[in-house]
Amino acid sequence: MKIGIGSDHAGFEYKEKIREFLQNLGHAVTDFGTHSNAPVDYPLFIRPVAEAVANGQFERGVVLGGSGNGEAIVANRVRGVRCALCWNADSARLARQHNDANVISLGQRMMSQETALEVVKIWLETPFEGGRHQRRIELIDIFAGESSKA
Repeated sequence: MKIGIGSDHAGFEYKEKIREFLQNLGHAVTDFGTHSNAPVDYPLFIRPVAEAVANGQFERGVVLGGSGNGEAIVANRVRGVRCALCWNADSARLARQHNDANVISLGQRMMSQETALEVVKIWLETPFEGGRHQRRIELIDIFAGESSKA
């Protein structure tokens, strides 16, 4: 799978570990930065990941920060992105099963490194259930189009 990854300074350490983890699983990973723990403005690194997923350059995206909240907000501003803020195995599984999340946001300050790797693995391996959830995804896209016209 082709995966884009990006973080701010507060998510940098986990980004590096997750990038290596994904590559070891055989995925093609493109790192959008940041490349150190020096303070940066997270939208500059998160938005390009989200845009690359939305335009089909990547199948999935992983974004990280201190809490993951701001990163999820930035990613979800891009039409076609369904970014889920996940904090444990259940939230990652449901993000895929019910929401077909194509981007995941993680907070380095919110979980252990082991939990972060588990969350990413589950999110990658869990299929979308479709069915009643597909209709809801379609409604998200309809409403996103309406709000972008305002």
